[in-house]
Amino acid sequence: MKLLAFDTSTDSMSLALTDGQRTWQHTGPGGAQASSTLIPAILELLRQAGLALADLDALVFGRGPGSFTGLRTACSVAQGLALGARLPVLPMDTLMAVAEEARFQHEGPQAVARLQVTALLDARMDEMYVQRFACNAGRWTSLADCALIRPENLQLDPADS
Repeated sequence: MKLLAFDTSTDSMSLALTDGQRTWQHTGPGGAQASSTLIPAILELLRQAGLALADLDALVFGRGPGSFTGLRTACSVAQGLALGARLPVLPMDTLMAVAEEARFQHEGPQAVARLQVTALLDARMDEMYVQRFACNAGRWTSLADCALIRPENLQLDPADS
């Protein structure tokens, strides 16, 4: 599948483009700054890959939690580009993407049989978003809803150690 994915919900904007065999990536300032840099970064990745927007199978965007301005940017750009290119839009939970990155950093591209991850994301104002996930043979499921908590109230499951 040919996919373009981006997330602008944090202080870092992340983009990835795959043609099914190769992957191109870009990281830049996120949040409010992403509103002026996201589309140029998307066009540059497409140029590097030699692809047109219409060549893609779908667009994937980070739907949060995260910065309100960053979330609006990602959602509106995804919808606008998808409408013009007649592509499906796939929302991705930002905390699930964090969990997948943790799995990849720990295990590499090979999925382990079972893994549990507690994903955390800075929510600013001395709070954080937290959500627990389980990965079974490469498929993620949520073990709890996303919560907004203060760091001192974080309770880790013994399965995390």
